[in-house]
Amino acid sequence: MKFRLPGRRPAAETTPAAADDTAAQQAVAAGKGRPTPKRNEAQGRRSGPVPPPPTTRKEAYRRMREQQASTRGSQRAALGRGDDSALPARDRGPVRRLVRDIVDTRRNVGSVFLFVAGLIMISLVVPSPAFKNYATMVWLVFFLAIVTDSFLLGRRIKKVVTARFPDSDQKMRSLVWYGISRSTMIRRWRFPKPAVAPNAEV
Repeated sequence: MKFRLPGRRPAAETTPAAADDTAAQQAVAAGKGRPTPKRNEAQGRRSGPVPPPPTTRKEAYRRMREQQASTRGSQRAALGRGDDSALPARDRGPVRRLVRDIVDTRRNVGSVFLFVAGLIMISLVVPSPAFKNYATMVWLVFFLAIVTDSFLLGRRIKKVVTARFPDSDQKMRSLVWYGISRSTMIRRWRFPKPAVAPNAEV
């Protein structure tokens, strides 16, 4: 029989289960040997050492320019690939991508527009009447050719888009103008960049 002094609480009895739990906790603490790191500390170790904060305004401005240049480079790469997330609103969506592919597979008369326009500009400063007449004739022939080619391109856009996307809510007139505008640019200058080869099947 155990006796205890007045005013003192009895010592807590340790059950076998509690003893086992205490031993397990001590074993884990002994094996770990250090506290659990915080999330930001763990992320910092995974991503490498964090650069020290800038000490001058000039250094801060330099870092900001480097970050902006890196961001612009990534955006240009995404734009060149034609990623919808990086494209302007007028170029997004599968319907617009299809229109671009239709244009990029054709030999468009409008792609030589800049050369003809340059010829006309030269004729304005050249005093030779014969050269002016020649440039005017070339311009008229080119104008008729580009009107005919744009008409044929518009018909093809309507046909292919209607077959592929019969439930599209985009206006066909807007899609045709989008395609014609792209056809007047030189292939290497088109944006987004062509994703199909000339004469490929769409």
